[in-house]
Amino acid sequence: MKRKHKDNLTAFLFLTPTLVVFIVLVAAPVLFSIFLSFTDWNFLSGFEGIKWVGLSNFSDLLEDRTFIQAVGNTFIYTIATVPVSILIALILAYLLNEKVYLKTPLRLCFFIPYISSAVALAAVFKVLFRENGPINMFCQHVLQMETPPAWFADSSLNKIPIIIFLIWTAIGYELVIYMAAMQNISPSLYEAAEIDGASGFVKFTRITFPLISPTTFYLVIVRLIATFKLFTAVNIMTFGTPARANTTIVTRVYEEAFNNYKFGYASAEAWVLVAIILIITLINFWGQKKWVHY
Repeated sequence: MKRKHKDNLTAFLFLTPTLVVFIVLVAAPVLFSIFLSFTDWNFLSGFEGIKWVGLSNFSDLLEDRTFIQAVGNTFIYTIATVPVSILIALILAYLLNEKVYLKTPLRLCFFIPYISSAVALAAVFKVLFRENGPINMFCQHVLQMETPPAWFADSSLNKIPIIIFLIWTAIGYELVIYMAAMQNISPSLYEAAEIDGASGFVKFTRITFPLISPTTFYLVIVRLIATFKLFTAVNIMTFGTPARANTTIVTRVYEEAFNNYKFGYASAEAWVLVAIILIITLINFWGQKKWVHY
């Protein structure tokens, strides 16, 4: 028993630093934000300025047109990027999983955007799509457009650069995950299908896709959460447009907290985001029974 207690104490001592960091930097802020969501607090007034308002913040959100628009924009980004990036990554992974030249360099080229600084990449995209940038130069001189698109000034267009950015940066991670999943499929299944005269399309739809469906489910969940937390691309490229046509939930939370100093209201917005992500995740877990094969 003494030996067991000693081992437990040793393990606890090793875990203590991580536990302290978790409590101070994760658990305590989360609990404090839950409390703040029911208060009206201007950060500059100090802790004595905290006023309990109950559910007032959440009821105000139902009438906040800017927040409702931010929720709608976030859903647009999610719907426009998650299925497209996963589909492109799936096709590329299937092609690169075959015997092709330069497989490793190509895989690296697709993966580099994912591991690169999002701030730097967003700045590059901002230059590409600006009024006198390469994209508009191409539209003007090659496509012979008299008036090139105002990508960031036009509320109907300023989502497009962000959508392209999200798809481009997500493909690399999804591609690597898909390739790892495909390499775990037994070659004997494809050999048996070839003996039966199955085409490449049939092998993909009847063997590859069903067997990698758990991977697809994982990527859908991960990308949904990542897109709902979208902040950097919007903040760097188009944050501050008058019509707020590109504002997301997270940019709205940031604006309320660090521009308007309404930490209570911002906390309420943040927990609405948590609720939305939780509901969508639960719906996906419920629906996986119909198409995910384990």
